[in-house]
Amino acid sequence: MPECQNCGSHVTEQYIRVFTPDEIDTPRVCPHCEDMTRDGAGVREKKT
Repeated sequence: MPECQNCGSHVTEQYIRVFTPDEIDTPRVCPHCEDMTRDGAGVREKKT
């Protein structure tokens, strides 16, 4: 099962298909990440 590059949580194939480019097999961040979030096409630290 695919894992998030940031936190190591398992992600679904559907999540990868929707939120990652076609050539990427593992997302850079996922909804389980406590310190990072998606920001358009990039990734940024979450605001506290």
